[in-house]
Amino acid sequence: RMSRHAQQLRDHDINPCVAETDASRKCMDDNNYNKDMCTAHFMKYKSCRKFWHDIMMQRKRSGVKPEMPSAEERKKMLESMG
Repeated sequence: RMSRHAQQLRDHDINPCVAETDASRKCMDDNNYNKDMCTAHFMKYKSCRKFWHDIMMQRKRSGVKPEMPSAEERKKMLESMG
């Protein structure tokens, strides 16, 4: 059984970067844990985290709840950006 923390990391409403996390992990598995082979995946993950962290801080400053938009709301935000 997954811990509560592990469940939250898999929850698309809490973690906006589940796909990037999975891609990085798969890359590491596929490349015998050679980090050099997965740099692109790590960069995508880092930019995902930074992007949504910035959105979250902006919403927090503006008093918007919840601070992290839901998965559905994030999808709409990304679509509106093109």
